[in-house]
Order: sequence, then structure tokens, then C-alpha cells
Amino acid sequence: MHAVHDLDAAGELYRGFGFTVGARNRHPWGTHNRIVQFAGVFIELLGVGEPALIAPPRPRSFSFGACARDFLARHEGLAMLVLEGKGAAADAEAFGAAGIGDFEVFDFAREGRRPDGAVVNVAFSLAFAHDPLAPEIGFFTCQQHYPQNFWNPAFQQHQNTAVGVAGVVFVAENPADHHVFLKAFAGVSDLQSSSAGITLVTPRGEIQVMDPSAYAQHFGVAAPDAAAGMRLAAVRFAVRDQAAAQAALGMQAVARMDRLIVGADVAHGATLVFEGV
Repeated sequence: MHAVHDLDAAGELYRGFGFTVGARNRHPWGTHNRIVQFAGVFIELLGVGEPALIAPPRPRSFSFGACARDFLARHEGLAMLVLEGKGAAADAEAFGAAGIGDFEVFDFAREGRRPDGAVVNVAFSLAFAHDPLAPEIGFFTCQQHYPQNFWNPAFQQHQNTAVGVAGVVFVAENPADHHVFLKAFAGVSDLQSSSAGITLVTPRGEIQVMDPSAYAQHFGVAAPDAAAGMRLAAVRFAVRDQAAAQAALGMQAVARMDRLIVGADVAHGATLVFEGV
């Protein structure tokens, strides 16, 4: 979830980088989004469109709109991590048992449009978790009730040859402090540890946590300030053709360690990493 102040400007940035970007959608709680879709995973560009509609958080109720608004009051960037999960009810129960969430399942629906303009219904159920050591970041799983109306191969073709998300990268002062939460949230038991931090492998890609110096060394850009808690810093895209990706990204990307990197100063607070499949 990439939170931005200007949703249309962010959409045009992604489009300029060779992504196919969906039309603006509106949520009933005041946020608007645009989707960059791949097979089974997507980037959600998110902005606050109607702040008066944002509901305050309540006991056992996560306010999606308030999370985005409060994050954007401090900075732009990657504000939430969403996983596929095993079903919202099962995930909420598992999060409660693990001590990482005591939230009610959140259900919502909206209209979407196919490439031919036909209106379809999409609906989702969300199960939220919370890491007190990452107070700015939202964590939840998403269950789709009409997946045939959401996923569309026509939206998954990108000029830059990106085919999916290889992983995401967090920054934390002490990465090991977050392994218990992330293992419970991702539902995986295996964890790789190194001098740079920790890595969890999920069916949809890697979740990495690095310390600030390791992050700067790997990606050649400054790490976000993690003094107040772990931050979600970068998303890694898998591309079929690095030359095509370089042509789409132009001078905005810097080559480093067989990757193309667009820094947070360019990409609305998020570092975008392009690497071979």
C-alpha cells in the first residue's frame, strides 16, 4: 500500500515507469485508490480523497482511512503490507491466538470496471494485525469474494516487463526484534538471519527487514527514519527484461548490484527496485 498526497500524480509516475495503472476508485471511508496489478498481487496507490468520511478508530476496529491519513500527515511512502491469508475469519482467529491482533473482521464492497467499461462488484474481508514496534504501519490479510471480477490479465501487462513483486523491505534499528510478529503474521516458520537483517520467504515473495546501514549499502539510497519504529521502505519488482525496464525508467533509475533502483525522493517516499526474474 503506497500512500501518496497526490493520487493522480503518483499514478502518472507509475505509468511513466512503464506500469499499467487502473482508474481511480473510491472507498466509503474517504480514501481513493489506483491499482497496479500482477497475477495474484497488486500495488495499491492510496490517497485521502474525502477526509470528512474517515471514521476514528474504535476498540477492536481498525480504521483504514485514519491509518492512511495519519501516515500521510508525517510522510508519503509504503504505509501498509497486505498478505493473501487463509480467509479473514481464520486469520483473525490466528492473529488473536498469537497475540498480534484483536480486531473484528472488516467487510466491504465497491464497484469496479472491466476494460470494456462494464461495471462489476468486488468485495473483500480484511483481518488486521498490529506490531507495537511498527506503530505507523498497517498489517492485514485480504480475502476476495469475487476474484473473477478483480483479477484481469489485461491489467497485468506492463511495458517495463514487470511480472510481479519479488519482495518488500522493511528498515528497523534492530531487525531481530520483529521476527516473532512477522512469522506469526505471515504464517511461516522458517526465517533466514544474516548480518544485514532477517528474511522470511512467503509464496508471494520475500519479507526482509534490514538495519539502516545495510539498507543503504544494498540499495544505494538513504534509509527512512526508523527511530519511532519499523518502516516499510522498498518494494522489489521482478522484471523479465532489464533493458526494457531501463528504457521505461530512464534517468530516474540508478543501476546497483544487478538492480535498477528509483529512490524515495523520486517515487513519493517509496524506493522501487527492479530486478531480474
